[in-house]
Amino acid sequence: MARTNFDMLLQAGCHFGHLKRKWNPAMAPYIFMERNGIHIVDLHKTVAKIDEAAEALKQIAKSGKKILFVATKKQAKDIVAEKATSVNMPYVNERWPGGMLTNFPTIRKAVKKMTTIDKMMTDGTYSNLSKREILQISRQRAKLEKNLGSIADLTRLPSALFVVDVMKENIAVREANRLGIPVFAIVDTNSDPNDIDFIIPANDDAKDSIEVILNACCQAIAEGLEERKAEKADEKAAKEQAEEAEEARPRARRARKEEAPAEAPAAEEAPAAEEAPAAE
Repeated sequence: MARTNFDMLLQAGCHFGHLKRKWNPAMAPYIFMERNGIHIVDLHKTVAKIDEAAEALKQIAKSGKKILFVATKKQAKDIVAEKATSVNMPYVNERWPGGMLTNFPTIRKAVKKMTTIDKMMTDGTYSNLSKREILQISRQRAKLEKNLGSIADLTRLPSALFVVDVMKENIAVREANRLGIPVFAIVDTNSDPNDIDFIIPANDDAKDSIEVILNACCQAIAEGLEERKAEKADEKAAKEQAEEAEEARPRARRARKEEAPAEAPAAEEAPAAEEAPAAE
């Protein structure tokens, strides 16, 4: 697994926390010092926490489960969309749909509605509608796409949440906590880390900081997916070998049966050949 080192985090500005007066005391273990009224994050701890989170994310991906990425803040939304898409994971980078996790069946209905509209576009139903109806349906489809497009393929609850800025995404964190879904998060010095299962203490406002952390985590997810693919290929090969061996057994038995009668006379003639000298 590609490791994120201290220098990479330093260059990305991951160490810059918030103003001292805005700090959350629960983040004290991850604060190295204060400089000019700003808290500085201990990057040695950040490196360790990234490695810990990356390993856990890798195992989740390896088991074939989904990780939902959540980041609706301006400086994070594009990065999250790009990185999550690269590892084929769902993401929310517009407004968080309240109850998305705790009321998941309703969200699935909305996704189904979007699929129905798509079907109407292709099966000719549109040609029977008025211009006004088509415009209304198109607007509805665009709204659904904006809010739910990236989670359209999420058929069941995700196995983990990855959050950028736990204060901004507090509703998502609360819903995950309520359902026992583990939360991975970039946590800044002004945030409460107590509801987060895998804390990555770092600057959650700078684009470079968010990107370097997401790079490390998504690389780990990609490795997990590759390992899963390799294991499946090995399992398939082993299964095929077992099937071939199973098919070969009846053929071997048939071959032995066919050879057996030809060997029998030779076995009977042997004693007669030995008795001939005794008769003399």
